[in-house]
Amino acid sequence: MSIATALDALVPLLGERLARSKSDLDLHAGSESHFPPIAPDAVAYPLSLAEVQALVAICADHGCPMIGWGAGTSLEGHGLAVKGGLVVDFTRMNKVLEIRPADMDVTVQPGVTRQSLNEELRATGLFFPVDPGANATLGGMAMTRASGTTTVRYGSMRDNVLGMQVVLADGRIIRTGSRARKSAAGYDLTALLVGSEGTLGLVTELTLRLHGIPEATSAGICAFPDMHAAVTAVMETIQMGIPMARIEFVDAATARAFTDYSGMQMAEAPHLLVEFNGSPESVAQDAERFGEIVADHGASTFRWSAREEERRALWALRHNGYYAILASRKGARALVTDICVPISRLADAVEQTQADIAASLIPGPILGHVGDGNFHAVLLVDPDQPAEMAEAQRLSHRMAERALALGGTCTGEHGVGMGKLSHMRAEHGEGWDVMGQIKQTLDPRNLMNPGKLVP
Repeated sequence: MSIATALDALVPLLGERLARSKSDLDLHAGSESHFPPIAPDAVAYPLSLAEVQALVAICADHGCPMIGWGAGTSLEGHGLAVKGGLVVDFTRMNKVLEIRPADMDVTVQPGVTRQSLNEELRATGLFFPVDPGANATLGGMAMTRASGTTTVRYGSMRDNVLGMQVVLADGRIIRTGSRARKSAAGYDLTALLVGSEGTLGLVTELTLRLHGIPEATSAGICAFPDMHAAVTAVMETIQMGIPMARIEFVDAATARAFTDYSGMQMAEAPHLLVEFNGSPESVAQDAERFGEIVADHGASTFRWSAREEERRALWALRHNGYYAILASRKGARALVTDICVPISRLADAVEQTQADIAASLIPGPILGHVGDGNFHAVLLVDPDQPAEMAEAQRLSHRMAERALALGGTCTGEHGVGMGKLSHMRAEHGEGWDVMGQIKQTLDPRNLMNPGKLVP
């Protein structure tokens, strides 16, 4: 019984959709993260629930690890086959199964991407709001409990997944949750599986909450003398009850990278990028109130617009932030890390992190979701200088320790994978052992994405 015998047994089931070519293996050997490539032994491209259940049964019989795969955009090595085995690529299970406009929900296969879902929904007046930046698959977003720029208003995947269909390690198929808006019926298995990073099973179907497309949207930008002023303005905005759809910040180094990358002129200073949703009247009123608040905190003139092309250009700039920062140091690789703290401690966390980076060997621009207390440092290293990678890892470790000391978490949205394993004991204590016991119960042979998330 071995990985090789498992793959031989999968051939009659999958035929040419069991790929073992170097090009397929290389495609599934890396990610957006800093980890070196680790190729699986093979890649499966299932088309149906029945195929997923059958391949799980075969792999279980032969002791072959299984790693779920979506778009491959994870940042903590979630999809890497660290124990070898089979990557299960869900990109061909990409159908929108049923849209129910009256109930404002939708059922999809896991390989549907967030952008393709919203294109499908366009005629309904509804949209799916979770926006991590990358055009990730919805299965991958659920498994990593993704969030992003719109979380401050619409919540993360935790808030927008109503239920799932999952194949467990022993081949059982379970359905979690329901389409009802609330339930008091037993353990919340949906919440357990959202964010489980494929360590408990393979998701084959999701039911998602939808939201109405706002009648009007406006977006704007303003610069601040320092990060503390920017964060204080955000806290006051939230306390005043102004309904923000997005509220992002970038530091001075990121603003400079944006200017160099896009040609859009930004002062070399901390900035807030914001968006308002609602009626034309409420959007204009919210923007005016926000402008008054930021002016009280020393911001430059708040520029906002309801024109769609200007709004899209602003958020395209933010979504391309990683690539703009990467381009700011030619030939660099990035260790991208994130933490999340209570919003009242965000300015402290950012300023202390900036001081650490300024005293280090490497640059590390900062940007993030200020309305959530979540920010990212893009630590730029020369791949030919091991000392720089060691420095980036040291800075990332200090960020995580700082977050925990301030009452936060070592990762707001990137997830654990294998990159944040070293912080789980400090964050969860014996709770981490409980996670391991759940894993042991549902996957006693450790075949589902081994080496990630749990002890």
